[in-house]
Amino acid sequence: MSDKQELLTTNRKALTINLDGTHYGTIAEIGAGQEVARVFFQAGSASGSIAKTMSAYDMTFSDAIYGKAPRYVSRERLETMLGTEYKLLKERLAEKRGERTCFFVYADTVATASAKSGTSGHGWLGIRFQTKPHEEPSDILIHVRTLDKKNILQQEALGIVGTNLIYGAFYYRDQSEKFIQSLADNVGTDRVEVDMLKFSGPAFTHIDNRILSLHLVKHGLTNAVMFSPSGDVLQPSEVIYNRPVLVERGSFRPVTHVNVDMLNCATAQFLQEPMVKGKDVVVLMEITMNNLLAEGSLDEQDFLSRVDMLGHIGFTVLISNYSEFYRLVSYFRRYTKEMIGVAMGINNLLEIFNEKYYENLEGGILESMGRMFRHAVKLYVYPMQQVAYDSYLKTGQPSEAGQAHVAHAFAAKVLITARNLTVADRLRNLYAHLLENHYIACITGFNEDYLSIFSRDVLQRIKHNDPAWEKLVPAKVAEVIKQRGLLGYGKPAKPVAAPETVSK
Repeated sequence: MSDKQELLTTNRKALTINLDGTHYGTIAEIGAGQEVARVFFQAGSASGSIAKTMSAYDMTFSDAIYGKAPRYVSRERLETMLGTEYKLLKERLAEKRGERTCFFVYADTVATASAKSGTSGHGWLGIRFQTKPHEEPSDILIHVRTLDKKNILQQEALGIVGTNLIYGAFYYRDQSEKFIQSLADNVGTDRVEVDMLKFSGPAFTHIDNRILSLHLVKHGLTNAVMFSPSGDVLQPSEVIYNRPVLVERGSFRPVTHVNVDMLNCATAQFLQEPMVKGKDVVVLMEITMNNLLAEGSLDEQDFLSRVDMLGHIGFTVLISNYSEFYRLVSYFRRYTKEMIGVAMGINNLLEIFNEKYYENLEGGILESMGRMFRHAVKLYVYPMQQVAYDSYLKTGQPSEAGQAHVAHAFAAKVLITARNLTVADRLRNLYAHLLENHYIACITGFNEDYLSIFSRDVLQRIKHNDPAWEKLVPAKVAEVIKQRGLLGYGKPAKPVAAPETVSK
């Protein structure tokens, strides 16, 4: 094995830190995560990096050290541990070692799953560290789900991920994608999921945590990440836990009146559902990774522009790699037993009934429908103009043909809804069953003036400096597009190629 390969092993990572001599600090672990200290001691020469290790399994002892907590496995508890231990470290060692040492505290608070439950364990892991002596510390926080069924394997995985986190903070902090990928070194994404990551402090003033979260999805460490309207990184399970969820999927490039009208109308109907009335609902706008990669590569600035636009009008954003809707619903079912609503257009509904997407399932489309509608799930479907629908069936792009033919006033007034939609003959009985049993509902109260708006057309108007685009999006979206120059706004318009002449 080459030296380069050896550096990737868990033992060598810990030994490298122990022998380096530049970082010195504390490892504190509560709950079931008392594994990282073991890795460092077993690697050898731990006196070079470890000032103290501490484990507190009993809640009374934990409370005596860190104060009472409403939840022991939580971000708040982790941050209290980091703060308390770092303060003690500085108080006791700053005078003796402060001139030559970068201090650090690694902490975790973890719960493994019991063998009987069959569910995954989870934990909060973090490190507070200096990059040079006397510097204010920086933090890296992550939330981890352990996917092994046996406790001993979950504990082993936590020890590996914790070591990866410490090593990455010291040696990969300026290579964010390498840092993210390294979190799964020697354990793999089939055993752990990292669904939340946040950098903060002087070492990371140039970092946008939303980009880091996007890379978690891109590199397979998690299937979904979430952002608040202000752009803060959220831990999805904490937001969704035991709450009804309503989600709208889209490209949002840009966010148009249609996107907002669709979700507002669906929300009004969702709140009237008997299972939802009086409950605290989570409303999400969701973008799939496939959508972000539609141009062939990941454009980080384009991604940020979409999140900024949605956040600017008050929406929480979910980014996922769930191409199929049934997988998205299954993801929500991890965290809630409450009702789930999905707002969508006619084009999305047609995609759901496209059998090619379920060739990998043994039961095909029937299996996908069983998974999607297994418990309290309803689709709220926004209508489409007949001309746009006809265009979609031909090209898959309703906007171009819809705009070209919108002059046909009579045709434009004919609407395709969930009630009169035609699906393949062999699926008609299945569709009728779902419709008549209220798994699929027509969105009502929509604004007919918005039905001729399509994101692709709005985007082209922005790029060609056509001011008409501003009337097609919410005022706040237009404001943020112009202020920040999003989606090509303000740049020289690309010349339109002259039509070729055809000789007769």
